[in-house]
Amino acid sequence: MGKLFGTDGIRGVVGENLTADMAFRVGQAVGTVLMEEKGGRPTVVIGKDTRISSDMLEAALTAGILSVGGDVLSVGTIPTPAVAFLARQEGADAGIVISASHNPYEHNGIKLFSGQGYKLSDEVEGRIEDRILSEAPMKLRTRGEIGRLVSDGGRRKVDYIDFVASTISEDLHGMRILVDCANGAASATAPELFGRFQAHTDFIHRAPDGVNINHRCGSTHLEDLAQAVVRGGYDVGVAFDGDADRCLLVDETGGVIDGDKVMAVCALDMKRRGELNGNTIVATVMSNLGLHEFCRNHGLELICTAVGDRNVLEEMLRHDYRIGGEQSGHTIFTGLETTGDGEVTALQFLQVLARSGQKASELVSACAVYPQVLLNVEVPHSGGVKEKIMASAELAQAVKQEEDALAGAGRVLVRASGTEALIRVMVEAKTTEIAQEVAQRLADFIKSLKF
Repeated sequence: MGKLFGTDGIRGVVGENLTADMAFRVGQAVGTVLMEEKGGRPTVVIGKDTRISSDMLEAALTAGILSVGGDVLSVGTIPTPAVAFLARQEGADAGIVISASHNPYEHNGIKLFSGQGYKLSDEVEGRIEDRILSEAPMKLRTRGEIGRLVSDGGRRKVDYIDFVASTISEDLHGMRILVDCANGAASATAPELFGRFQAHTDFIHRAPDGVNINHRCGSTHLEDLAQAVVRGGYDVGVAFDGDADRCLLVDETGGVIDGDKVMAVCALDMKRRGELNGNTIVATVMSNLGLHEFCRNHGLELICTAVGDRNVLEEMLRHDYRIGGEQSGHTIFTGLETTGDGEVTALQFLQVLARSGQKASELVSACAVYPQVLLNVEVPHSGGVKEKIMASAELAQAVKQEEDALAGAGRVLVRASGTEALIRVMVEAKTTEIAQEVAQRLADFIKSLKF
């Protein structure tokens, strides 16, 4: 991991450690490196979510790219996976998304895709980072060499919606669906997308005002959606995060359908139709023990990578596996796209639900959920404290003691967040009480460490 780029691009609090000046220099560095790669004028597709800071960062990024001779195609407010899709469709050299995904509005981020729609390689990302951090000036263009900005007026958003709608064959006739747009990017696409089908679909949290993105709504706050689904007699609820690259659902009883359950349901359907290469799901170490059990019971292989959809995708591409993702709702269908897409995920699940003739709660019941507790421990932003904690022998010993005490009837995972100044403590056990006690002891231990 670089000094600026984490597991999911550059992230920060806007005006503090993510500024317009930095975004301008990121734009210059991206344009310069792409110019070197291509040997000519590059084109970059830029999209954004609904945060109050996204317009400012887009303007700064665009100015930086134009100043070094790159062209920019601005596609406005649009989901993250749409930028990956459009970079491919338009034959662009890269795509940039301005978003901090599921984080609060004061955060924002800059995420880079290659022209093929995949997250930018570590090598190219490293070259861009070196340019950003270097004090050496980058070559500014003048006269006719200055780049051009093109705003598409929403046409390419329709291209993306057309594509997502084409990924299923069911018309979803008769289904009652409630969609939570998280006051984010899905607000710009979900109403038209779901309007293509014969389901009855209503929407909540689709009135972004710049500061309400992810606020008590979306995939990180399912309470409103669950209550509204039960109250309104819906068959299923769908929740996106701020940039709509992840999707979680709730069943007709308000029960949560997380990424593990989505993968289980969709993978089993793919197996039945002969579309599950290697009979394999690729998940992460955060996936619940219930998914492991489901795979054993249904003759599926489960491969677990380190946390991060980048790691999942790399394993999928290495062996041509077709479904993978994270419990948090990033699900990747490599037969359809190059990255996780919340709206594609929602349609894939809804199609299986429609085929099954079952209620959503019945469909997912085969994938049990073991009690799991996740605690976030805040640590200082600076001084490498997060890294020092994770490398400490004291923490390793504390984790081992707790694992030994669980005696195989649970598991412990402690990891550093790739995007925030947090240490995440996850514990699974036979009961929620046991998991909570173990997680709290470890969280308190981490807080007591001094570096």
